[in-house]
Order: sequence, then structure tokens, then C-alpha cells
Amino acid sequence: MLTSVDTDLIRVLADPLRLRIVTLLAKETLCTTHLVEETGARQTNLSNHLKVLREAGVVETEPCGRFTYYRLKPEVIASLAGQFADLAESARTAADNKRACP
Repeated sequence: MLTSVDTDLIRVLADPLRLRIVTLLAKETLCTTHLVEETGARQTNLSNHLKVLREAGVVETEPCGRFTYYRLKPEVIASLAGQFADLAESARTAADNKRACP
């Protein structure tokens, strides 16, 4: 049973703008222009965050003419959710375990 989570992925998703991007991409595939409109972030700032998400394997790109569309990789989020579920199950199992003080 797994008792820890992917801390690198947690750090990536901990940024509020990146989490907002992931939330938007969970609903539909969007290009940078759409994400700028939805988040109000500057294009250069948004591009930097998208790069972090790409490098972490959270999103993938799809070129479409002069635009690049971004799509969330649901298996990455599902894996993280599974890690948290395993951690919760471990806590349930260990609820009655208590280490004695010296």
C-alpha cells in the first residue's frame, strides 16, 4: 500500500494559476488565447506556467495552424488521486495505532 504522494506533482499543482489552468482544461481543450481570456493572466506568464505543466506531464499539446491547444492528461490526475486514496486508506487502517511515549 502506498503511503506517500508525488511531491513534485503537488508542487506543480500548488500554484493557484496552474491549478486554475488544470481546472479549465479538465472541462475542454483550450489554446493559449482562450486561457488568457479565462484567467486574465499575461500571455508570457501563462506560457511559462504551461511549460511547467507540460514538463511535469500534466498537459499535452496539439498544434492547430498557428495555435497550440492544450489538453489535460487525465491519467496523471487519476494517479495522484489514487495516491491520496491510498494514503487515506492507510490512515484508516492505522487509526488505532499509537506509539507509546518513552
